[in-house]
Amino acid sequence: MCKNQEIKIITKGGSGEIVEKKSRFICTVRPVKEESEVRDFFAEIKKKYWDAKHNCTAAVIGDNNEFARCSDDGEPSGTAGRPMLEVLINEGYHNVAVVVTRYFGGVLLGTGGLVRAYQGAVKAGLDSCECKVKTRGYKYLITVSYNDYNKLNTYIATHNIIVAGSEYADSIKLTVILKNDERDSVIKDFVDATSGRAIVDDLGETDIEMNI
Repeated sequence: MCKNQEIKIITKGGSGEIVEKKSRFICTVRPVKEESEVRDFFAEIKKKYWDAKHNCTAAVIGDNNEFARCSDDGEPSGTAGRPMLEVLINEGYHNVAVVVTRYFGGVLLGTGGLVRAYQGAVKAGLDSCECKVKTRGYKYLITVSYNDYNKLNTYIATHNIIVAGSEYADSIKLTVILKNDERDSVIKDFVDATSGRAIVDDLGETDIEMNI
């Protein structure tokens, strides 16, 4: 994963539904890691909704979308699978597959209406899921005295700093993880809060995962 790149990872799939001019659009979402999982998921949903007019699909795998597939499943070309895939890519989702099942309501939606409906269904499905944001960060070891700890701890709590570990001995050692765009200002605040007494050791880059 490139520096400063944020990706969204589905941790628990879900489903959502919208209705457009009497047509039902049901989106089922599932986290995936392998192409075989994508195929099995698509087959499972098509079997479940065997009586639907269309089961359109889209999937992306890899931090850089090395695998990306979509299908209109009989809808006019470019009105379903590609718009669905664009939602996943544009909103930063990775390692996820979606199927939008359409039960035709008897009213034609037109090209633009189909695109909006399929994208809206995907967004409704994604909104029902649990997911995390994954990005690159930096790990630091902060060493402070017991006298300075309360000031530092107050700052950490009020600024939602990720604490990955702690050690209490002659001094207090905290391992914190900071986003790339905040690390310089936060480290300065650590030092200022302890009147320059905090010892800061850079432990290098790491991944950060946050619930959203």
